[in-house]
Amino acid sequence: MYISELQEARSFEAQLIRALPDMIAKAGDPDLKQALKTHQSETRGHLEHVTEILRRHEASLEEHKDHSMERLLSEADKWADMIEDRDQRDAGIIASAQRIEHYEMAVYGTLAAWAKQLGLGEDEKDLRAILTEEQAADKKLTMLAEKEINPSAT
Repeated sequence: MYISELQEARSFEAQLIRALPDMIAKAGDPDLKQALKTHQSETRGHLEHVTEILRRHEASLEEHKDHSMERLLSEADKWADMIEDRDQRDAGIIASAQRIEHYEMAVYGTLAAWAKQLGLGEDEKDLRAILTEEQAADKKLTMLAEKEINPSAT
C-alpha cells in the first residue's frame, strides 16, 4: 500500500505540473498568479522528492495513476471556464486550488504516518517536508481569499 500510494502521489504531482500553467493563465489577480507560480515550482520539487523515495525502494515510477487528482483538476478547469467575472473566477480558482491542497495534505499526512510506522525515517522526513509546503500553500490561498479576492468577488 505504501509504494502504491507513493506512485499515486507521483502521478498527481505530474498531473498538477501540467495543469498549473492553465490555472495561472486564467487567474486575474497578480498575487494569486504569483502564489500559483510559487506552488508550481514547489510541485516540481515534490515530484522530484517522491521520485527519489520510489527509487530508494527500487519501485516503478508509473504503476498507479491517481484518478482523484484527475477529477479535481477537471472540475477546477470547468469551474474557471464557466465564470466570466475576473474576481469571481479568481475566487473559484482559489476554491479549486484549496480542494487540491487538502487532498495533497491528506495523502502526504498518511504517507508520513505510514513511513513512521514502517521505520522509514528518511522517507518520513521528506514526506513531512512536502506536507509542510502544502500546508503553507493552503494558508497563502486562504489569506488571499480572505483579504482580497473573496471580498472583491462579492
